[in-house]
Amino acid sequence: MKARIPKNMGGGAQNMNSMIKQAQKMQDQITELQEDIEGRDFSAVVGGGAVEVVVTGKKTIKSLTIKPEVVDPEDIEMLQDLIISAVNEAVNNVESTTESEMSKITGGVSLPGLF
Repeated sequence: MKARIPKNMGGGAQNMNSMIKQAQKMQDQITELQEDIEGRDFSAVVGGGAVEVVVTGKKTIKSLTIKPEVVDPEDIEMLQDLIISAVNEAVNNVESTTESEMSKITGGVSLPGLF
């Protein structure tokens, strides 16, 4: 009995070359997207505009703005909580944007180690 290979599975070296070219194209697109995201700024505003933080796509804080009226020496904990909340939200914005835009390239397939 002969084994049959489906028609669209043949091609040997040609099929392999095509797959390699597709993988290289995807890798180039991923690298380009990563560089693009790293060059962007992501911001978050919390406390009704009391605290604003801007982080880069590399997840480093670029700026922090605090309205003077929220600086209460009697309630430092609230200000600390607002800052933490703003930083976390901005970093989450970076991560969700990266994940969303990356899935457009990868077709929703998670590629460990890429992002």
